[in-house]
Amino acid sequence: MVNPALAAMANLVAPDVPLPPDDLVFDDGEPLESNRHRIAINVLIRSAQQALSSRADVFIGGNMFVYFSREQAIKRDVRGPDVLMVLGVPPRERQGWVVWEEGGRYPDVIVELLSPSTAAMDRGAKKDLYEQVFRTPYYIIFDPFAPESLAGWRLQPGVGYQPIVPNERGWLWCDLLGLWFGVWEGVIDREGPCAWLRLYTPQGELVPLPEEAAQQQAEQAQRLAQQAQQLAEQERQRAEQAQQQAEQERQRAEQAQRLAEQERQRAERLAAKLRELGVTLEEG
Repeated sequence: MVNPALAAMANLVAPDVPLPPDDLVFDDGEPLESNRHRIAINVLIRSAQQALSSRADVFIGGNMFVYFSREQAIKRDVRGPDVLMVLGVPPRERQGWVVWEEGGRYPDVIVELLSPSTAAMDRGAKKDLYEQVFRTPYYIIFDPFAPESLAGWRLQPGVGYQPIVPNERGWLWCDLLGLWFGVWEGVIDREGPCAWLRLYTPQGELVPLPEEAAQQQAEQAQRLAQQAQQLAEQERQRAEQAQQQAEQERQRAEQAQRLAEQERQRAERLAAKLRELGVTLEEG
């Protein structure tokens, strides 16, 4: 059921008479729930940036306000999604997401990290706002302190948000991104081991964070260097073996030559002896 108040708010967006960005507030000064929440936001942002690095039309932001109506801006009735992703837009720097400055575009993917103080709103009022006003295609929620909490909704035309059915691993597929949202357990920024919301490729491979990708590249370079060293050592050994075989062949040839010379000398001595005895060897 559509919330009348939210529907009314949606009609208040006034691109023709917007508030200038300088009149908007982009920081409420409220700290995040915990250090884990702060890291979790950064992890998901960095993961998405790494996964979508080949695209030049993506904006990924975290803990930033979304302004969508003049009245909302005047009342300063704003809350910021923990993570938002928008496709098909210039990747310029933004203090917040101001809908009338973005040609009426709303986020395509929103992720909220639950906490005891925000869970009810994230599952209720915010979900209604994202569904009925933002019309955000994908909404994902996750509690960093509860690995089993991962859930999500996909916007169905004429129906609204419908739950995303997880796969056998509990992951949620997002076809807009072409990626899986899934839970990964480990240590990040010295926090953990604990559960983190991460992105996975369609093949199920974990999208590495930039520092993980750099580490993987360094390890790969080290493996390649070791392989090159092993190949060089094998080539050296083969060269030594070939040299040894050549030396053995040379020695065999010299020995054969000595034997042939010895046979020739024996034949000459035998012939001389026979001549002394008056024996003539008949040819043929």
